[in-house]
Amino acid sequence: MNSFFKQTYILVGQIPYGKVASYGQIARVLGRPRAAREVGWAMGCCPDADNLPWWRVVKADGTVAGGQYADMRRGMLEDEGVAFLLDGRVNMKECNIEDVMFDIFELERLDD
Repeated sequence: MNSFFKQTYILVGQIPYGKVASYGQIARVLGRPRAAREVGWAMGCCPDADNLPWWRVVKADGTVAGGQYADMRRGMLEDEGVAFLLDGRVNMKECNIEDVMFDIFELERLDD
């Protein structure tokens, strides 16, 4: 598994209950602001989906991605109390984790 994917999983694991992060936000925190799609690829082949809150990663505008699993993801977010706008998108102003809440030092320990 490549380092970017490992770092992605570490950050996604830090998203707290009832909060979300966008694919682009994860990429930006990892120092690769144009790698949102790569974050999506990492999430698509997550090796530990039972223990990683993959459903907490959404598009930048709050749209819940996931194709055939979008409704399931939305349900999981609703169960956590994530607020949605009338048009079905996550209320990013209310539910988005701030970049500063990520423990980037955990990423540095990955290289040790």
